[in-house]
Amino acid sequence: QVQLVESGGGSVQAGGSLRLSCVYSQYTYNSRYMGWFRQAPGKEREGVARFNLVGTGPQYADSVKGRFTISWDNAKNVMDLQMNNLNSEDTAVYYCAAGPRATMVASDYLYWGQGTQVTVSS
Repeated sequence: QVQLVESGGGSVQAGGSLRLSCVYSQYTYNSRYMGWFRQAPGKEREGVARFNLVGTGPQYADSVKGRFTISWDNAKNVMDLQMNNLNSEDTAVYYCAAGPRATMVASDYLYWGQGTQVTVSS
């Protein structure tokens, strides 16, 4: 069973930065695609950034391109999300997830962390 644990959320003023981390327990065939998602109150869960443990480079949602950077350390089983120049629209619960498909669609992911709150005040 793949387990994911996020950390690093918090409150920050607009223009500030936060770094989220996700520790994953193991790599499996059904968890070879990993990503970050977020869900704001009253909105659907949306993909923020993802990468493949094997294969092509990262993918970002248009709303975060140039501000967010996804990275990973295979040796430590850690995936990070560096978030810069945050704004109020980035306020949400952020989740890391893993699954068997290279998409930014939440329903394609099988394993989820518990989520970490990010609040950006203007």
